[in-house]
Amino acid sequence: MWGDGLRLALTTFTVAPIAAPSRIDRPTAAWAMRFAPLVGALLGLVLAGALYAMRAAGVPGLVAAPLTVGLAALLTRGMHLDGLADTVDALGSYRSPQRALEIMKSPETGAFAVAALVLTILVQSAAIVFLPAPALVAAVAAGRLAAAYGCQIQVPAARPEGLGALVAGTVGPVALGVNTAFVAALALWAAPERGLLALAAAAAVTAVLRWHLVKRLGGITGDVLGFLVEAATSVMLIALCIGAAPK
Repeated sequence: MWGDGLRLALTTFTVAPIAAPSRIDRPTAAWAMRFAPLVGALLGLVLAGALYAMRAAGVPGLVAAPLTVGLAALLTRGMHLDGLADTVDALGSYRSPQRALEIMKSPETGAFAVAALVLTILVQSAAIVFLPAPALVAAVAAGRLAAAYGCQIQVPAARPEGLGALVAGTVGPVALGVNTAFVAALALWAAPERGLLALAAAAAVTAVLRWHLVKRLGGITGDVLGFLVEAATSVMLIALCIGAAPK
């Protein structure tokens, strides 16, 4: 079962060219969310390698950084950015929970979504200019850790169908503890002096956002998980680059 969960995590969080499990149920989805930080770390390694290669080839930081962010979007099908956009549009509508969920499912993109996408891409690109390549591994893994926390046992689904309904409430405290220790180790490796503080900042911000979203929408959706991924990644990158010089 855990093997199917790993395959589901890889095909959900990346464009890895492997076949998805033939049967996807809640136990498989639970394993997928438990593996999310590990898959994030693997994706981060790919991005870090690309960033290092561009820097070694003499590509200026102001060019290499947005290319790295673009590569991240490409390798994830832009799924998390799409979740960010849809969630911000829903929140910005100030409508009832049901209407906000309908707006979230709409294919239209509003002004709030465009502003959030532009700001997120700019902030992540600017932060990467100041960071060593290994910091990407920790930041991307931290984003997926936020998604795992979004699926912890007491968090409900906002809808009776969809990805949120499949994964909500599937990740227990033991899995969260193991994954938190794993991402904390990555943070220490990437930035011994401020890695844990950066992870704590990302965890605190996304915990508040998760609480607000569950209160506002009645639970999580797949888009909410994408929003949490981008929020945690961005906060982690910002916190890691404080006081750093351009690379």
